[in-house]
Amino acid sequence: MRLEDYWGVGPKTSELLEAELGVERAIRAIESSDVRALTNAGLSRGRATRILRQANGGDGMAVLATRDARSVYKSLLDIASDYAVTPDAGDRIRVLTPVRSREEATDRLDSVMAAVESWDALDGDTRETVLDAFDAYDGSERTAVETAISLQPTGVTDGAFATVADIDADDLAVAVGALGKLDDGSVAEGADEELDRLRSALRAAERLESGALDVIESVQSGDVRTPDEFRESYVEYVARETDIEPQRIRDATVGEATDATDFVGGSLRELVAETESAAEERESRVVEDLETDIETARDAIDAAVSAVSDLAVSLSLARFADAFDLTRPEFVDSGFAVDDARNLFLATGNGDVQPITYGIGDHRIAGPPKGDRVTVLTGANSGGKTTLLETLCQVGLLAQMGLPVPASRAQVSISDAIVFHRRHASFNAGVLESTLRSIVPPLTNDGRTLMLVDEFEAITEPGSAANLLHGLVSLTVDRGALGVFVTHLADDLNPLPGQARKDGIFAEGLNDELDLLVDYQPRFQTVGKSTPEFIVSRLIASSDDRAERAGYDVLGRAVGEALIQETLDSWADAE
Repeated sequence: MRLEDYWGVGPKTSELLEAELGVERAIRAIESSDVRALTNAGLSRGRATRILRQANGGDGMAVLATRDARSVYKSLLDIASDYAVTPDAGDRIRVLTPVRSREEATDRLDSVMAAVESWDALDGDTRETVLDAFDAYDGSERTAVETAISLQPTGVTDGAFATVADIDADDLAVAVGALGKLDDGSVAEGADEELDRLRSALRAAERLESGALDVIESVQSGDVRTPDEFRESYVEYVARETDIEPQRIRDATVGEATDATDFVGGSLRELVAETESAAEERESRVVEDLETDIETARDAIDAAVSAVSDLAVSLSLARFADAFDLTRPEFVDSGFAVDDARNLFLATGNGDVQPITYGIGDHRIAGPPKGDRVTVLTGANSGGKTTLLETLCQVGLLAQMGLPVPASRAQVSISDAIVFHRRHASFNAGVLESTLRSIVPPLTNDGRTLMLVDEFEAITEPGSAANLLHGLVSLTVDRGALGVFVTHLADDLNPLPGQARKDGIFAEGLNDELDLLVDYQPRFQTVGKSTPEFIVSRLIASSDDRAERAGYDVLGRAVGEALIQETLDSWADAE
């Protein structure tokens, strides 16, 4: 296979990877989702991530049928990767993709939930010890073995930790001793005393060679009268300065020289060459011995590399699940329902998040009606309708990535396409056409589709929007898809097709800070009101400019003077 056969690898990227890694190693990095190898080769992290997502989960990436669905997907992975115990684990989380089979999602969930159980069982001190063990882990064999050795004394031997605990401790000790002495094929300082001595002598000899005239001056400063005395004084001086045996220095002296400069320069060059050769020979023998030790412990090393890398990802996802109290979703044939679901993007802001219970299709969640494949969600401005759609999208994507979800209970059917479309207030034919091109094809393809469409009417005039939206609702039902459509045009959609219902979210007034009081939990089979009187009342109450207030009063009379006054009276009483 050629590098350019992979999505996103063009001629320039292929040339870069081939130059830095070689074709075979680059292919291994792509096939194993090794972000670090690609970024070290010169690719940006974002580009490396995109290539690996397509290479290893391209089929699953097709689930993200719209730009807004892809945006939610990326944001979810950003949040999850914030809880990574190592940079490598964060990279591996960022390349997770949705899957399109219940079996594959279930397998991944089994692994993640086992890690959640293992993490939950640890006390605070043990958790800190575990996290400390990953501090120096960088994905290399040596740091993988060191991390495994640090984890074993914690005494955690079951669940997600079992693969690390099962590695033979004696083999790990042999491995870390050998790996710690090798650094990219070179022997590390301190690994062999004789090699260290030769390296030190070589550096000293090289310094003398670079200052040969100073050597001559030092040798001649003594009582030197004959060539033999000069030669012996030279040997003694070099031995003292380099800690090289005198006989080795004598053996490296040149036999013929025209003068002192020629003699010292030639002898030092010869000494440097011989010492360098001796150091290389010694290093070769040490490397051979160390590689023998490494191969003896190869099974333990490979086990540590695999177990530590997988454990880092599992614990990272467990910490993510723990931070947001995520639970395991249940997979059903044709339904989508959540009980006490929370929007993760709001939860990261540390604010209060009202949990929502909602459902479509066939499910067993108490509360929402069963069997309706499509709902039309209506209600108050700023009432959380878009947030509800986004929450459902989050639950669907996390479940299809084999990850726990932000709900006390969730029942989800696998989708071949998740169509999430936020409200985009661009009123022109180009936007309408591009929107229809993105949200209709997933419905017409033979597959399982989840439609989450927000205020479709914002992109065309109300009359046409109502007709188009009614067509979309009908098409969703006809194609056996599931869908939630947010709109203010509920009354213009009658009659709805069978297996479709209307739900509503209601605002209840203003609090003492003029914030809208909303019950974000939808009321089923009830049309919600947009309640513009609350918005206008807030503008009237908060306006300090007399002219502006007069303008808002005109709008208040248009909306309904009695409603406005009732809202303002209720707000005044609450204040």
